[in-house]
Amino acid sequence: MLLKKEVKSFLKVYLFTWITTFLLFLLNLLNPRISFIDLLESYWQIISSASGQLFLHSIVLVFYCLYLLIRYFIRVYRNKGFKTFIARLTLQFMVPIFLIYYGITSVVESNSKEDFSYSWDYSIENKTDTVQNLYSIDQKHRGMTVYALGRNNRTNIQEIIRNNIEWVVVLPYFYQENEQTNSIRNPKEIGKWSQRDSMFIKSIEQLHQNNIRVHLKPHLWMSSGWRSNINFKNQEDWNNWFESYRKTILHYAAMAEKTKTELFCIGTELRSSIRNQPDLWMQLIKEIKTIYSGKLTYAANWDDQFDVIPFWHELDYIGVQAYFPLTQNSNPNLNEIKEGWDKHIAVLQKLSNKYNKQILFTEVGYRPDRTATKKPWEWGSFFSPLFKRKSTKTQYLAFEALYQKLWIQEWFAGTYIWQWDNSDFEIKDAPAQNCIAKWYSVSD
Repeated sequence: MLLKKEVKSFLKVYLFTWITTFLLFLLNLLNPRISFIDLLESYWQIISSASGQLFLHSIVLVFYCLYLLIRYFIRVYRNKGFKTFIARLTLQFMVPIFLIYYGITSVVESNSKEDFSYSWDYSIENKTDTVQNLYSIDQKHRGMTVYALGRNNRTNIQEIIRNNIEWVVVLPYFYQENEQTNSIRNPKEIGKWSQRDSMFIKSIEQLHQNNIRVHLKPHLWMSSGWRSNINFKNQEDWNNWFESYRKTILHYAAMAEKTKTELFCIGTELRSSIRNQPDLWMQLIKEIKTIYSGKLTYAANWDDQFDVIPFWHELDYIGVQAYFPLTQNSNPNLNEIKEGWDKHIAVLQKLSNKYNKQILFTEVGYRPDRTATKKPWEWGSFFSPLFKRKSTKTQYLAFEALYQKLWIQEWFAGTYIWQWDNSDFEIKDAPAQNCIAKWYSVSD
């Protein structure tokens, strides 16, 4: 009987959690650019994915634990009286919570402290509110990935211009569940714009109105796994996946042409597909060129075998996601980081010479912590503040070393920084921002 009551209680909490999360999700309808149908499709994507299920059921467990805790103290109050209730609430709940909170905040605060005195150089900032167009002088991409252009577009764009950024990545995500999913969520019709598409188009238009060039870089996202490791057991699944990818990328190629986007990325870190389907990729590039008249690149990961990619000669730039490991030590000095670039520069220069194409860093970024140059590709976790020491100094030195070693190279086409704000790699308002602005103010 007791077990039956507990099961009923759990089911009530379970139902309450789903209803509550759905209602919270519906708040997205306050954004006039999102339709109810698009919202339902997004919600279904989340709840049908492995990561979405894990997240929602984690919330269920949290709510159920809160329910049990509240029920326990209510019973203590009813059976033992107010004084016992207050005593137990204090000793069994409030004191442990306080100690845990104080301990965690003390550790986080300690890890956030650093001894780095940086004098901001305001003289290198562009104070004209107009892009200087240094790209027309040296053909270098002074790029940045910027999220949340949204409602505060004008403010963000002014900040971008002030920091000598002349190219911005517009980054539409499209989705498949995992490495074995043989289809991608496609647009309903190539070149027919959804409300979500219209948001990207508006961002591109606003950037262009401010004379900022655009790199449209559609990005495949997965709930679990990594896009480089997509793998199927039979050719039919490979073909189904590629046809799905083809429709999606042609849709964005049509967007790039409509908006006169200056650079279009045909794919990002899709190593396994390129190895298994080289001929289909060559055909896809030919199709893209019938739709889109601007420049093309592909974003290969830093550890790819670049020579295995068969279509570099068909593109305008050799794109690299440049998260190269640079040091073995944490908290390195500038010379250590610069020396770490030498072996990678040799590979990149050889690649550039072979295809007579410039190398473009389609992504490069460093976390503001002491280990940033050891494994730059690693994201932090929820618990990172507990064990990683903050270091805007290491982040700053990593960018300074990059530009000292690469910016003057003729075969080097420039960088797209990951990213401006809203991530583990954020550079906004950090010394790294000023470092990048300084180098972006330099023209050959």
